[in-house]
Amino acid sequence: MKLIEIVHGKYVFQRRVLKLAKHIASWLPPNSKVLDVGCGDGLLDSLIAKQHKEPLEIEGIDVLLRKHTHIPVKLFDGTHIPYEDNSFDVVIFVDVLHHTEHLQILLKEAKRIARHSIVLKDHATDDMFAIPTLHFMDWVGNAHYGVALPYNYQSKLQWDKTFTELGLTVTSWKTNLNLYPLPAHWLFDRNLHFIAKLDVNKNVT
Repeated sequence: MKLIEIVHGKYVFQRRVLKLAKHIASWLPPNSKVLDVGCGDGLLDSLIAKQHKEPLEIEGIDVLLRKHTHIPVKLFDGTHIPYEDNSFDVVIFVDVLHHTEHLQILLKEAKRIARHSIVLKDHATDDMFAIPTLHFMDWVGNAHYGVALPYNYQSKLQWDKTFTELGLTVTSWKTNLNLYPLPAHWLFDRNLHFIAKLDVNKNVT
């Protein structure tokens, strides 16, 4: 595990967070107030703020609090987001929902506190050998942090059904994110990753 951690940290992690920051920043309105659910140490959020041309106010919540964080982070219970309705312009989830058994609950909570949209980065299982590949990626990236690994992945059809049931409208859907350097790109990018922008419909509960 030690060698894998070193390789992941040196050759994969930094490129991945920089690429994700660029993708996500392009979908955030200027001067918006943003909550990152499951933010970890907030490194990605600090990079999103640097990538954005206009100021952003970004806070985070997580079930585990790190000693050092790049943004203000609050502890939460993994199901209830501890903010009032419509407290933020945008809520973001980055590779978080497959770590919970409460996927729909968290999305409903995000809809409650988001005034405009939810930006979601996660996985889809439609590609051949997607599930074993995602299991391996999750284990390498998260096991040493003590992160829960229920491997709660969904297909594109399942995601669409979830969004429809919650009154979330997909306005943008992006795959082929090019997160990994060669040769890892051939194994771990494929169509395993997506970023979606979801507009909230407050009339559907």
